[in-house]
Parts: sequence; structure tokens; C-alpha cells
Amino acid sequence: MSMGRFVSQQRQSPMANINVVPLVDVMLVLLVIFIITAPLLTQSVKIDLPKANSAPNMTKPLHVELAIREDGGLYWNGAPVTVASLPERFWIEAEKQPQPELHLHADRLTHYEHVAQVMAMAAKAGLLRIGFVTDPIR
Repeated sequence: MSMGRFVSQQRQSPMANINVVPLVDVMLVLLVIFIITAPLLTQSVKIDLPKANSAPNMTKPLHVELAIREDGGLYWNGAPVTVASLPERFWIEAEKQPQPELHLHADRLTHYEHVAQVMAMAAKAGLLRIGFVTDPIR
């Protein structure tokens, strides 16, 4: 009797199907073995660590705050500065080790041209860490 045919043939060719049942059985046995042995492989070493009585050392990272107003006014850590003096200040800060972060505060209506100009000057001077400071949404 041939499978899937209505016409019987005198000569039957061998079926070329892969029997995956033994493969699945082997995989299930391996899975059970790994589930059982996995918890046994974790070993812990108990040690008594020393107790510290001091407070953690809180070091604040150095940063420079540069505010850009809507009218193009610039403020370096709260003091007004001109665009012409920025490259020199950026060079001085870029020479310091560790290099401070540049935090840019820009008004909501500030033109992007002013912000991009300041960022280009800072990058050209060698400041690597530049970040934008925003107000949180309330």
C-alpha cells in the first residue's frame, strides 16, 4: 500500500523522511540532565569582608556652565562673556586634567545657530564632554 496515492504501483521506492523522534528524546534527556546538574555547579566561597565606618568619598565632577540667552547673550558660570572670548576660555578648560564637562543651558527660543556656533568652538578647542541641560517636564 502506498501512502498518499490512489494508484498502486508494482515497485515502491524507499521513503526519504527523517525520523526526529529519537533526536527529540535525546534532547529532552540532555535538558533534564542540565536542569538537575546546573544548581550543583554553583559554588560559593564565604568570606568575611571588613566593615567600613567612614562615609563614602563624594567628589563632584568638574563642569563649566555656559548659558545662551534668546538674544545671543552668553554667561560663563553666571558671568557675562563675549563670543570673542569663548575660544580662549575653551582652550584653558581643555588643557585641565581631568577635563571638565561643558554644560550648555539654552533658552527655549534661542536660535540653533548660536548653540551650534558655541558647540563648534568648544569641539575645536578640544573639549570632549559637552552636554545639554534642560528643565524637567512638570
